[in-house]
Amino acid sequence: MLTHAQVWLAVDRLAARAGLSASGLAKRAGLDPTTFNKSKRVTPAGRARWPSTESIAKALAATATPVDVFVGLIEQPGGAAPRAVPLIGFAQADAGGYFDDGGFPAGEGWDEFAFPALNDEHAYALEISGQSMEPAYRDGDVIVVSPSAPIRRGDRVVVRTRAGEVMAKELRRQTAKTLELKSLNAQHADRTLAAADVLWLARIVWASQ
Repeated sequence: MLTHAQVWLAVDRLAARAGLSASGLAKRAGLDPTTFNKSKRVTPAGRARWPSTESIAKALAATATPVDVFVGLIEQPGGAAPRAVPLIGFAQADAGGYFDDGGFPAGEGWDEFAFPALNDEHAYALEISGQSMEPAYRDGDVIVVSPSAPIRRGDRVVVRTRAGEVMAKELRRQTAKTLELKSLNAQHADRTLAAADVLWLARIVWASQ
């Protein structure tokens, strides 16, 4: 018998295949961004709420996924969905309250992004908006950031300054006194920051393309 949990698990898997969050999948399908959110899967009275056939059809069309592939996602062995990591828009990351001083996700207002398990319980995802990071990242791309991943020269990183600025750059060089960063968009200047002005930096370990 087909269960409520199986169908929603397939929706999460469909989003993950497309490199999207549940809300990102809904937006791409032209639906309300909250259509596939966890909060919409149960009614206020605690009863199971199923996704509509129309919303599923639009999600399949938006991701060019045949119906038989979606059925395969329902029947796919392994009960656990890809791990849900916290997700916010990159533009929101500048706002206070989303990170602690160590660069770990904190506070409320985070969405979720289904992603294969990482060996970092503090990993999180940021959704890119606008064209400022092209061609590396385009509008709607999602990047997954791991605060515990080792960082080497040439890695793409997310950096937060003590002034609250958050940026995605390529690490060119790091010393005890300075952090040299290469911009991902050639139209934007490279940056050199004093180490004392950097609150934290974390490596980008994956990006949807």
